[in-house]
Amino acid sequence: MNSRVREEPASGRIEVITGGMFSGKSEELVRRLRRAVIGRQAIQAFKPAADTRDETGRLVTRDDRALEAETVVDSAQLRERLRPETRVVGIDEAQFFDPGLVDVASELADRGLRVIVAGLDQDYLRRPFGVMPALLAVAEYVDKVHAVCVVCGGPAHYSQRIAGGREQVQVGDVDDYEARCRDCFEPYAPE
Repeated sequence: MNSRVREEPASGRIEVITGGMFSGKSEELVRRLRRAVIGRQAIQAFKPAADTRDETGRLVTRDDRALEAETVVDSAQLRERLRPETRVVGIDEAQFFDPGLVDVASELADRGLRVIVAGLDQDYLRRPFGVMPALLAVAEYVDKVHAVCVVCGGPAHYSQRIAGGREQVQVGDVDDYEARCRDCFEPYAPE
């Protein structure tokens, strides 16, 4: 009789953290990845090259917590750079990725990996943003986080554009966007 215990593979899954700007999506992503490290799981974090706000090679939160992260141009490059020992994959600013990210995330989860994705679910016009609706549809777990409305102090879900143009993708920060609730949101009209 064999007394060794057979280890079952970990159940893969996709977790999505979503909400408006300034709501703590990246902070929650980093928190979950750090907990995985404490659990001695090999992690790997990725961020899109389109997000130029912080230095490459690091995922940085608003409260200055940082993790090493690989900057990739698309989902194919993310797949190529995945190390064989990785068990937990973190992906920040998913709205900037190509539609192939849905297939990559599903493929990784099917292989038993835990995939944690953070990104904006809506753009500055309150429309679904990029690949996020498809990721929300295939995720086993979804957490919607809220910021604080800068006008009334209530829960804010929208990213109010306050400067810039009309293009959907405009990487920016506090000089370009504010967190707003439904009542305080105003459609953006550039001057």
